[in-house]
Amino acid sequence: MTTLDDNLWEKCRTKIRNEISEESYNTWFQPINFDSITETKLILSVPNTFYKDCLEQNYLDIINSSLNSFTQSSIQTYFRLENNSSNHSKQETPKLQNEKEEHSISFTACSTINPKYNFENFVVGSSNQFAHAAARSVADNPKVTYNPLFVYGGVGLGKTHLLHAMGNAILKTNPQTKVRYLSAESFTVDLIESLKQDDMRNFRSRYRPLDVLFVDDIQFLAGKERTQEEFFYTFNALHQMHKQVILSSDSYPKDLSRVEERLRSRFEAGLVADIEPPDLETKIAIIYKKAEAHDKQIPANVATFIASNIKTNIRELEGLLLRVIAYASFTRRIIDLKLTKEVLAEFICDVNKNFNIATIMAAVAHHFEIKVSDIKSKKRTRNISVPRQIAMYLCRTKTKLSLPEIGRQFGGKDHTTVIFAHKKISETINKNNDLKKAIDIIVSDIESGKTIKNIVKKNE
Repeated sequence: MTTLDDNLWEKCRTKIRNEISEESYNTWFQPINFDSITETKLILSVPNTFYKDCLEQNYLDIINSSLNSFTQSSIQTYFRLENNSSNHSKQETPKLQNEKEEHSISFTACSTINPKYNFENFVVGSSNQFAHAAARSVADNPKVTYNPLFVYGGVGLGKTHLLHAMGNAILKTNPQTKVRYLSAESFTVDLIESLKQDDMRNFRSRYRPLDVLFVDDIQFLAGKERTQEEFFYTFNALHQMHKQVILSSDSYPKDLSRVEERLRSRFEAGLVADIEPPDLETKIAIIYKKAEAHDKQIPANVATFIASNIKTNIRELEGLLLRVIAYASFTRRIIDLKLTKEVLAEFICDVNKNFNIATIMAAVAHHFEIKVSDIKSKKRTRNISVPRQIAMYLCRTKTKLSLPEIGRQFGGKDHTTVIFAHKKISETINKNNDLKKAIDIIVSDIESGKTIKNIVKKNE
């Protein structure tokens, strides 16, 4: 290829060097050699499959982004393994001559701690105060305070943020700490590839020497017997050497279905901390913090409006705020309540005055031909439990009542029961047409107001 092609890759490499740590650059980008380039494809050669896998997993996006910043077309990067007969200097390829060197490279490659998540930009409220305090304690004294630390809560509530914040704090205190963050799904993929290549020795060498292991979304181990077995051995090996293990999940350990009892008992043996959906004050504080990160000031009535109308998770809250900021920037308008309502009209609906616990329970009971007293009861038969979950789901999405209040109205149920019901219906509604149709009919009955009085009266 031409000298210009070589120069293009060198420009990219220089740009990337300024965006990642020197240690990561030296370990993962120095050994890469330019192979060829076309208008749509860049081919780079790497020493072995270990390099190839880690580069594809952790650095492909940054390479493509850097590459396309210098070109007019969209070019994708691909890696190939170097041949033994390659003319490239052998000195450019680190030799994995002993286990110690393998260990060093492994943790550097896949630690993937995101530097943008830290304790400073994590907003603390009553819903996450305990989990935050536990995370701080572990970050200050890994291997000493709580091991393992198990953080659980719904989607988009800040579990991943806390894990990365701990990783960054630990590395800031001691940059030599061997830290690795990955999801349970990535652990599974890593295991499968190692089994395919009959290379379990290297697989274990990527985990056993670690000082701190973060595994996100541990619930994805469910049903994967071979993965659970290997994770059990990995967990035990680290724990016995007093190495820190930090896990996150969407459920309490004992509620993890299709996860072996021996794993669940180990998860519970440390400290278990939950994160609940944020209250109004915390959501407003999050909005201010996120706006500040974008150098924007948000009026109090705008922050209150967004926070009051988002009941699902912080991730959605951030997404809608960003939408408002972007729209205001594109149209050169000031961020005010009028603009916010205009931009978010399709995402935020005013709460229908017909929706309250009484009308929801009555409409659900009427549709499924049961009694409201059945919904409030402790009966667990499917013909009662499913309507009860639907009613809780509608109370959560169509009213502004708190989780504890909804639980109390349903016969004194715990707030975690409401969380489970909302999660269960949310996950099923788009997969089950009959369920979706039933909910649509119930919502339509309540919204119309035509029959709801009769339904309520009948069920009193």
